[in-house]
Amino acid sequence: MSGLLEGKVAIITGAGAGIGREHALLFAKEGAKVVVNDLGSDRNGGGKGGEAADKTVADIKAAGGDAVANYDNVATREGADGIVWTALNKYGKIDALVNNAGILRDKTVLNLSEQEWDLVVDVHLKGTFLVTQAVARVMKAQGKGGRIVNTTSMSGLVGNFGQGNYGAAKGGIYSFTRVCSMEFARMGVTVNAIAPVALTRMTSDLSMMKGFNNENLGPQYIAPVAAFLASDLSADITGQIVGVQGGKVFLYKMLESEGVTREGGPWSPAEIKEKWAEISKV
Repeated sequence: MSGLLEGKVAIITGAGAGIGREHALLFAKEGAKVVVNDLGSDRNGGGKGGEAADKTVADIKAAGGDAVANYDNVATREGADGIVWTALNKYGKIDALVNNAGILRDKTVLNLSEQEWDLVVDVHLKGTFLVTQAVARVMKAQGKGGRIVNTTSMSGLVGNFGQGNYGAAKGGIYSFTRVCSMEFARMGVTVNAIAPVALTRMTSDLSMMKGFNNENLGPQYIAPVAAFLASDLSADITGQIVGVQGGKVFLYKMLESEGVTREGGPWSPAEIKEKWAEISKV
């Protein structure tokens, strides 16, 4: 390893398994001191325990790295503050945050309960907001900048059948990332997001994952992108949404069609229909 994150303190939420665990292991190998946050729940948000976070921490320490476990819930103010307190109490500062924690409750919109909506939106979107806010306040006080890496999804950017709650939350994270990148620029804090496609316990039974295996679409492909965005190498990059699908790394961009301007007043619905092909042409 190159020691890319030597001397840095990084918080990674949802780091007990899957993509978050790969983030934590790589960050530690690159020299970072890592706060491994994980509530210990299953992919549906049920259950609670420290085994997952403890296992990641133990593996980091066995490899010669430095890490501490945290079991707080990102979806509560107390949890977000607890995560920050763990970092400051153990290491005295925060240089990077990776918002990765998430759960799934997949159902079509017509069958989705209010509770299933709230649970997913709370963990993904509210959790990203709460932890980002708590960490950014520390970074502002420190006066040395920082790196924040959020986790959005293809489901939130282009949609996916049966994921109305998850897609809405991840779409919100896209917008939140853009806003934070603007607001935090004056503090020297960059804010970017990763939109990963990887084979994990959360995605293993999705139809889009058929034919893939850990070798060609495992979470190990995502971690280097997170490490890059959390490092000084990305000091001039902010507000970007980085897609990662196996060995492919690319950017998602919001497109605006050229459109058509009508002179002399508002359009009529019939005129819009007539010109729709030109209006929608990119």
